[in-house]
Amino acid sequence: MSKKTIVVCDHIHQDGLDILANDPEIELINAADEPKDTLIANIIPKADVAITRSSTDVDEAFLAAANKITAVVRAGVGVDNVDIPGSSKQGIVIMNVPTANTIAAVELTMTHLLSCVRKFPYAHNNLKNDRVWRRQDWYGTELKDKKLGIIGFGNIGSRVGKLAKAFEMDVLAYDPYIDPAKASDLDIGYTKKFEDILACDIITIHTPKNSETIGMIDTAEIAKMKDGVILINCARGGLFSEKALLEGLTNGKIAMAGIDVFDKEPATDHPFLDLDNVTVTPHLGANTKESQKNIAIQAAENAIAAAKGISYPNALNLPIKENELPDFVRPYLELVQKIGHLSAQITKTAVKSIKVMASGPVSEHLASMSTFATVGVLTESVGDQINYVNAEFVAKERNIGVSTEAKSSNSGFINKVCVKLTTAEGTISIAGTVFDDTVQRIIEIDDYALDVEPKGTMVFFRNTDTPGVIGDVGKIMAENKLNISDFRLGRDSKGQALAVVRVDGVVTKNILDELSSLDACISVAHASI
Repeated sequence: MSKKTIVVCDHIHQDGLDILANDPEIELINAADEPKDTLIANIIPKADVAITRSSTDVDEAFLAAANKITAVVRAGVGVDNVDIPGSSKQGIVIMNVPTANTIAAVELTMTHLLSCVRKFPYAHNNLKNDRVWRRQDWYGTELKDKKLGIIGFGNIGSRVGKLAKAFEMDVLAYDPYIDPAKASDLDIGYTKKFEDILACDIITIHTPKNSETIGMIDTAEIAKMKDGVILINCARGGLFSEKALLEGLTNGKIAMAGIDVFDKEPATDHPFLDLDNVTVTPHLGANTKESQKNIAIQAAENAIAAAKGISYPNALNLPIKENELPDFVRPYLELVQKIGHLSAQITKTAVKSIKVMASGPVSEHLASMSTFATVGVLTESVGDQINYVNAEFVAKERNIGVSTEAKSSNSGFINKVCVKLTTAEGTISIAGTVFDDTVQRIIEIDDYALDVEPKGTMVFFRNTDTPGVIGDVGKIMAENKLNISDFRLGRDSKGQALAVVRVDGVVTKNILDELSSLDACISVAHASI
């Protein structure tokens, strides 16, 4: 049996290299020190599987050279430097290692939290570098009895909560996508009101980076916080508005901030570095020996499994090849994933069940569509940790029922798919179809018939069907300098209407509040694809 070639493109821990080198069925090429042009031109064409980190982009040039590659393992969580759609077209599975750095990220969060309350880095520098012994300059505060607000209560956020409880803190979690019992089982408070988090003494964030969470803490949110609040971000750059954070740190509203991640990195000339009430680190969330070792071992094991065709752990995509699925099915898989993601963004609450329905020939592929829909739904709450391999497991872990149903074709469409989401607060059903083989359309939302392209930023405005509503909505958009690129309206038999408004730009909380204040408004939400 011929050996499979695994190319390591970037530096990983020696234990991972040893696993690859000691497998008799694997030919290891360690190209971490090779120039990138040499790597792409001469080495990637030999690879069956590649292991990369942030230094190697899986881009057009990489994919063009990847004649034999069946899988790429990203040794870490983030895949910003990976062209996943391009890889999928080429039948290349992209895998990551999402949980190996959990403990490192949790402990770094606690490091920043403790450094902020005791101003440890500044006291250390004052004594060690300045040789000044002035104890009176370094009065801190205690964690005991302080209220810690945790935004995002997943694998990392929940562990931060457990450690904070050990310091006798009063911990409050905000995460609309979890069952509140996950917090209460840890003797941790849970709230559905974001304003409750803003009232805490210390606030830390542990969410995925998406359209809902970018700029989640901005000027308006900081204004509602306590004077002297402490903010921690060891998750993703951009979750806190850096402009608003800088203003709050400068005017004293924010006493201290602990920052490990920045909008643009490396951040060697950032204004935070000029302040004496910020603790900063250069994106060290995964930088422990144990974490790097775990990442390398998991990456090596995943690469070997993929090279041998055994499995594709933590796959972020699926290779869709011409001989595996009929051509007409592929856009429906993409469509149900989009519909699932839209449903989760619109509801923004804990999911109880996901039901995928289909009619027509596409219903023969309900099992695949169920996986894609589940990934779409859970992406909003789980982020990088959800993939096509673990979607069913994660759903079960969260007590989310997933089911399918083939329905008779009586809708007038050759093929029709529908995702019904049941949440803690109700249900939402979104149906769609594909025209001319590739043109995806949403055709129903609950009882409203529509024709909407699932693309871009959309506002979903449900209202009583009275005169003047369209004008009122348009006026609010115009006053907020949001251009309307499409406006679709559906009406039911109960005197209500649903408008789906596609806009160019960012939908802020202020815009949603203005829309909610309209007399005709029943509900308003927004989502992005």
